[in-house]
Amino acid sequence: MSADIKLRPIVDADREFLYRCYASTRTEELAPVPWSDADKDSFLRMQFRAQTEHYDKHYSKAEFQVILVDDVPAGRLYVARWEKEIRIVDITLLPAFRGRGVGSFLLNVLIDESTTAKKPLSIHVEKNNPAMRLYIRLGFQTVGDVGVYDLMQRPTAN
Repeated sequence: MSADIKLRPIVDADREFLYRCYASTRTEELAPVPWSDADKDSFLRMQFRAQTEHYDKHYSKAEFQVILVDDVPAGRLYVARWEKEIRIVDITLLPAFRGRGVGSFLLNVLIDESTTAKKPLSIHVEKNNPAMRLYIRLGFQTVGDVGVYDLMQRPTAN
């Protein structure tokens, strides 16, 4: 990968960018819904607020970062590091940065970290998420069924 990929902590000024990241993951799902663009935006903002509150409450000690590609904000990466596990809370790239190896690069960095720490790496993945193939290719296995999500984990050798 020839792009320069970095992470930086989220700041208050990132809120609209983080919303755009979130909304980009719901575009296809909402396309057939007969709402106006304003109604879709209102719905997505409500959902984004709910997700943010959930993450703040349940992953308060997680690291919340903006993904930069060649110093351009490209996505978000939220990671919780627990005593016995590393959990990818969220990894989202804007559509323009998908399929370019950015996600694979970041996942491999986390895989290396989990291997060194001797902790499994896990993530909840929507069952219909096209990235599921990437996780499987990188050695993640489904270890739990959580409604519309599969809990996937990449075990480490002990």
